[in-house]
Amino acid sequence: MDGNFNENDISRVVEADRAHIWHHLSQHKQYMNDDASKQVDPRIIVEGKGMRVWDQKGKEHLDGVSGGVWTVNVGYGRERIANAVRDQLIKLNYFAGSAGSIPGSNFAEKLIEKMPGMSRVYYANSGSEANEKGFKMVRQIAHKKYGGKKHKVLYRDRDYHGTTISALSAGGQDERGAQYGPFTPGFVRVPHCMEYRAFEQEGAPQENYGVWAADQIEKVILAEGPDTVGGLCLEPVTAGGGVITPPDGYWERVQEICKKYDILLHIDEVVCGVGRTGTWFGYQNYGIKPDMVTMAKGVASGYAAISCLVTTEAVFDMFKEDASDHMGYFRDISTFGGCTAGPTAGLENLKIIEEENLLDNTLQMGDYMLDQLHALSEKHAVIGDVRGKGLFLGAELVADRNTREAAKESLVSAVVGDCMQQGVIIGMTNRSVPGKNNTLCFSPALIATKDDIDQIINAVDGALGRVFT
Repeated sequence: MDGNFNENDISRVVEADRAHIWHHLSQHKQYMNDDASKQVDPRIIVEGKGMRVWDQKGKEHLDGVSGGVWTVNVGYGRERIANAVRDQLIKLNYFAGSAGSIPGSNFAEKLIEKMPGMSRVYYANSGSEANEKGFKMVRQIAHKKYGGKKHKVLYRDRDYHGTTISALSAGGQDERGAQYGPFTPGFVRVPHCMEYRAFEQEGAPQENYGVWAADQIEKVILAEGPDTVGGLCLEPVTAGGGVITPPDGYWERVQEICKKYDILLHIDEVVCGVGRTGTWFGYQNYGIKPDMVTMAKGVASGYAAISCLVTTEAVFDMFKEDASDHMGYFRDISTFGGCTAGPTAGLENLKIIEEENLLDNTLQMGDYMLDQLHALSEKHAVIGDVRGKGLFLGAELVADRNTREAAKESLVSAVVGDCMQQGVIIGMTNRSVPGKNNTLCFSPALIATKDDIDQIINAVDGALGRVFT
């Protein structure tokens, strides 16, 4: 740490946090308990450098989840990003997206170079908002071309697309949406493609499961009526629902189905995008040709708020076909989509990934970490399955390998807590699938080394041994 905080300063900060901050995903009773012996201080992250962060007590932690939610892809303390953003803010900090900006144009051009077949970038400020824009495009196209009928959006069980009411309406994680209904109509769930839990799906075969799982989407389309379904929104690798990699044959069949029924394929890359899986985008691992791609988190590695909805020219053209129709263009705006800090940071972020060969590092370190997790599974019977792509990995914990009964959530949480005590931050599925929040989640920055991964693996090894005795 740089020593800018002294004990009096940080005590004041902690008390201000306790009194005024509403933390995300947190039960605050622990910070404000009437019984002082049961009250704990909120954790304040004071500084970050590379793969490590320090809290208010000066304790160093290796961050194995890139900012807690798959975001800080190029690591902490990147002065070149901060300096580029500072220089841009002095020149022009903001103008509404109804006009262009130099960083907006430059970043869009660079981004599209990484996405063959895509051509247009719509700026927003969060993954939830970017996905909302995609849903709105599907709805407007339905009215423009199909009399409003082809408006339904399909989403997949266990997938997650954001926190707004409509994004939750398209969310396949029931605990995420609990108590927030009623939801937006016109969103329809399709089954998951999690091969490890295929036995829970009636009729699932042992062979060619991927094709079968995709065929279940077609069944839903036929039941709803193909003339009512306008979009299909999927994560290339499911994130918070359990780090689920698609089975063989799945994506090829999904693409066929979308083409057959004239359904726009919307790929949610909010987690997978910008290097996380070892390719620029997760869908590029599977030969997918999307109509829309949304992204946020790693786009600027958390150095500025930015999200993007990227479309093909064919989708873009549908909103300029009839210039005489005053309602025909995409009548939408994102206030903070006009900030210049986001694309400025995003451009530097892309350059760093290129210059430091971080895609290659992600593949190499991802393979290494996957091997180490498999080795852990040979030692600890509680690990039922290991899966992932690049530096986006999960280990599902079970009470019994034969029945695949999920490990108790309290025990999975205890593993995460034990690692934290060791100075290693890992994640777990959190308020996602009822009774199935049992997957440990790992997403170290793309700069991770073997030493970093060994430290994570050793921490998990020790934690599993202590928690599951």
